[in-house]
Amino acid sequence: QPSLDNAAAKGFSATKTNEEVCNKAKDVIVIAVKPNVVEDVCEEMRKVNSNALIISIAAGIRVETLEKHLPGRRVVRVMPNTPCVVGEAASGYAMGVLCNDRDREIVQTIFGAVGIAHEMKEVLLNAVTGQVVGSGPAYVYLFIEALADGGVRSGLTRDVAMQLAAQTVKGAAEMVLQTGEHPGKLKDNVSSPGGTTIAGVQALEEGGFRAAAIGAVTAATRRSMQLGNIPEEDIRHVHNL
Repeated sequence: QPSLDNAAAKGFSATKTNEEVCNKAKDVIVIAVKPNVVEDVCEEMRKVNSNALIISIAAGIRVETLEKHLPGRRVVRVMPNTPCVVGEAASGYAMGVLCNDRDREIVQTIFGAVGIAHEMKEVLLNAVTGQVVGSGPAYVYLFIEALADGGVRSGLTRDVAMQLAAQTVKGAAEMVLQTGEHPGKLKDNVSSPGGTTIAGVQALEEGGFRAAAIGAVTAATRRSMQLGNIPEEDIRHVHNL
């Protein structure tokens, strides 16, 4: 009850059961739960005859699985990320077999309102999960923290170091997006011969920075496939992971 009261205080219409949600929702229903309870949620949803578009943001749960548990329903699988909170999300989505162009417009409108959204083949969503979308922000947060730690090690106060590190990452990202230049070229533009930047780049290379980043994406992609119950044999030999 406290959760319902809190939601009501913020202007949301909250219910106690998923059946109530399905009865009230006319256009879109979003499945936003942990992967291990998706099947139970779908079981509740099947009790209600609803024509609403169903959007799932549950990690690793394939469209095929959703359509199996929700026969005859229009289903979309979306992988957004937490920067949607500040309107800077990067989302990938795959449409189910029963979806239509109007459904595609709805998904694009919803997720385009909080960042960028790209439709793609579902097989690529696992890579998206491991890369910039699902897990990517965590890698960037770790990098920001490390940059700030380096600033503190060099004499900056923690709050100043953190603000400068975050703004640096934000500015660099905007440079990539707005200029359209390859990140390698932008890096070269900053790296003067014998200067401070190239010395730092050398330290990153010696520490295996690129290999660690690639390894993180690969590990997260494999885990996303495992959550989707893709056989280990297929993960290794079909997807080469």
